[in-house]
Amino acid sequence: MDLAGEILISAMLVIGGAFGLVGSYGLVKLPDQMTRLHAPTKAATLGVGGIMIASLLWFGFFGERASWHEFLIVLFLFLTAPITGLMIAKTNMHLTWRPDELPYPGEDMHWATFGDSADRSLMDGDADLDNTERDLRE
Repeated sequence: MDLAGEILISAMLVIGGAFGLVGSYGLVKLPDQMTRLHAPTKAATLGVGGIMIASLLWFGFFGERASWHEFLIVLFLFLTAPITGLMIAKTNMHLTWRPDELPYPGEDMHWATFGDSADRSLMDGDADLDNTERDLRE
């Protein structure tokens, strides 16, 4: 049982380290903010999660008692990292992109960051805007 535990813990450490390395490399080398955002929210999260799960397994196999702190850290990390990435992406969209640069999302839909009627009509290419919508657009 000790050998199986050591192999499982070692595998989780190697997998976590590999994901952490890929996430770190992507954070440094990817060209712009939106693509660079994927490295910490995907790969680095899995890397830290793998290492924390290896720590959880070590305490379960070889420690005096199992520690659930690592499990709670992994759970919190997996719940908050995607939400943080979404908020950073929406902020980037709001600060650096114009509504007409975004792809058309479809009928009865709009980008959440650009949700008012002026932005939707701008994406639709509507030339007949009333004065209020023109003021909002400018």
